Amino acid sequence: MKVRVDAERCQGHTLCFMRAPDVFELSEIDGHSSPLVEEVPEDQENRVVEAVRSCPERAISVF
Repeated sequence: MKVRVDAERCQGHTLCFMRAPDVFELSEIDGHSSPLVEEVPEDQENRVVEAVRSCPERAISVF
């Protein structure tokens, strides 16, 4: 599974980081999220799916 964050849609709610802190990092400037890795480790896949579901801006995609 791969993950991406649409930087234009992300509003810095930080919910993805709360769900999967080993996969997402937050900007110290504005709290916007970006993935630490493109390929999600198997043991983190459920957390990333929860992050996708929790994002109010629908900025996260997995494929």
